[in-house]
Amino acid sequence: MATPRPRGPAPSGPAASPPISSQPQCSCRGPAPRSNPSPCRGAAPSGPAALRSHPTPPLSPGAPAEARPRSSPAASGTAPSGPAASRAHLTPPCSPGAPAEAPPHNPLPRRRRPLPRSPHTPSLEEMEDQERPAPPASPFADGHLVLWTLCSVLLPVLITLWCSVQRSRRQLHRRDIFRKSKHGWRDTDLFSQPTYCCVCAQHILQGAFCDCCGLRVDEGCLKKADKRFPCKEIMLKSDSKALDAMPHHWIRGNVPLCSYCVVCKQQCGNQPKLCDYRCVWCQKTVHDECMKNSLRNEKCDFGEFKNLIIPPSYLTSINHMRKDKKTDYEMLASKLGKQWTPLIILANSRSGTNMGEGLLGEFRILLNPVQVFDITKTPPIKALQLCTLLPYDSARVLVCGGDGTVGWVLDALDEMKIKGQEKYIPQVAVLPLGTGNDLSNTLGWGTGYAGEIPVAQVLRNVMEADGIKLDRWKVQVTNKGYYNLRKPKEFTMNNYFSIGPDALMALNFHAHREKAPSLFSSRILNKAVYLFYGTKDCLVQECKDLNKKVELELDGERVELPNLEGIIVLNIGYWGGGCRLWEGMGDETYPLARHDDGLLEVVGVYGSFHCAQIQVKLANPFRIGQAHTVRLILKCSMMPMQVDGEPWAQGPCTVTITHKTHALMLYFSGEQTDDDVSSTSDQEDTKETE
Repeated sequence: MATPRPRGPAPSGPAASPPISSQPQCSCRGPAPRSNPSPCRGAAPSGPAALRSHPTPPLSPGAPAEARPRSSPAASGTAPSGPAASRAHLTPPCSPGAPAEAPPHNPLPRRRRPLPRSPHTPSLEEMEDQERPAPPASPFADGHLVLWTLCSVLLPVLITLWCSVQRSRRQLHRRDIFRKSKHGWRDTDLFSQPTYCCVCAQHILQGAFCDCCGLRVDEGCLKKADKRFPCKEIMLKSDSKALDAMPHHWIRGNVPLCSYCVVCKQQCGNQPKLCDYRCVWCQKTVHDECMKNSLRNEKCDFGEFKNLIIPPSYLTSINHMRKDKKTDYEMLASKLGKQWTPLIILANSRSGTNMGEGLLGEFRILLNPVQVFDITKTPPIKALQLCTLLPYDSARVLVCGGDGTVGWVLDALDEMKIKGQEKYIPQVAVLPLGTGNDLSNTLGWGTGYAGEIPVAQVLRNVMEADGIKLDRWKVQVTNKGYYNLRKPKEFTMNNYFSIGPDALMALNFHAHREKAPSLFSSRILNKAVYLFYGTKDCLVQECKDLNKKVELELDGERVELPNLEGIIVLNIGYWGGGCRLWEGMGDETYPLARHDDGLLEVVGVYGSFHCAQIQVKLANPFRIGQAHTVRLILKCSMMPMQVDGEPWAQGPCTVTITHKTHALMLYFSGEQTDDDVSSTSDQEDTKETE
């Protein structure tokens, strides 16, 4: 056999050791097939033992070229070095005598790797699951789902309907009891102080109370309370012995806070239970331990407000005298004293802050319920007929409402004059509940009542007030036109008449209040709405060039007007919710304004912004003058007008303001401010002249 010629010099040193191949192959036949992972001649040890058990001898010069390993690094010109060379496994060459077909020795076994499975190829288990038929759907599962859904939806609806039905039944039941009862029951959801039922003596949070006698009971005890406790008697029974002596009417429990016993002078009602007594007429309180038979049978003197209360015995005597056709009421009044000035309450439950309803109940507790009227249910002309049962010039009236309510009552008093009942005309005091309250502010009753003082203090103020006169004026509006057959409009003015921006603000406010009256129940909100429309008019200026549209005459003399936007005719000192318009900033000399001198003050304003400056005392109005008669001619276009806060849009017309009559009012000097100095001096001058 011929020895093959070597192709190049044999490598020596570490480079002579070929690296271990990841796929062992035989140097004689090439790489081993992939399907046979086992070595050619058996398994060989791995690691350092493989190097010791398989040393690689150097190639002899006569060795054939095919015997060199194909993966030898010498063929590529590089050789491993360092630890890699020591770790490398060299495949020994075939000996010369060995057959060429001998498989190569594979020192490291190959680990068989599974072929990657295609993600779209389903497995056998998945194919079986797909071929397996799905179980039939159970109708009971769907039925349970539908049932639970219906329950979750219908159950709250049914509970709500049941509660509403029960609530309506209770309301109907309460209304039926309230209608048949002699008490003035009012239901409430929460009492304002710790309250105990007068029947079962249990603590209650809600229930009903009588706004005449102050009785408080639970809802379930209403019928028992009607049978057990009588209410305040407007008139006594026709027993002549009981007319002169009226005993106390005691009710146990729920006495007012900070009340004291008339016997021991200690505080009452300080125990957490139903305890102590209160008289519904004189408002005296007594401890349970101090109550004696002498107190039970003692004559009631009607307490602090005896000069304001109409006793039931007086009305009983009046009833007997009217049957006998006698009208000598002076003899009956003489028994009650010269200081007796009975008070009649006329409250508007819809005025301003809607406090009238609560005030009605508080006045009924302190006075005789027959003296208290809600004029939304009983017109003032009917309520004032009670004055005809009282002595001449003795009655007083407290009007709870705004300036419009006061004007309504004063109109009813004028009707009494027409009927020939002038001797029974009462003096009028004001409890301001409206928005502006300029008339009440002029008379010293303040700018508004919000419950800051108790009702008892209001009655004390009425007792201390002094009588004065108030001018009332007739405003006649005659439309222009040759064939105008309509009667002239007539208004009665107590406060002021105006044409221009302030009337426009009142007109816009009135229009929106008529649409949604419930939204205008706050005095602050009402003033904010006025401010909004005033700001709007500052930008639009709908009433500009008023001097070109109107002509003004004072006592028959025409007055030249500057470039104004509004004209205001005043009868009282205050305007616009507490502004002294005629005085302005108070830095100029001017004749004093009074509400009983038969004169009107006429001023002009340059716009809504000028009105705002006057209200904060940053500017003076344009004072036109004072007069007994004012005549204003509107030549063209529509202009807003108002009388005492009642606005309307008026076309071309003639407005004439003349004196009408006087009204008897009550002036209270305890509510004066720094701005009332001039008006106070006027009142003192009036008293001196009288």
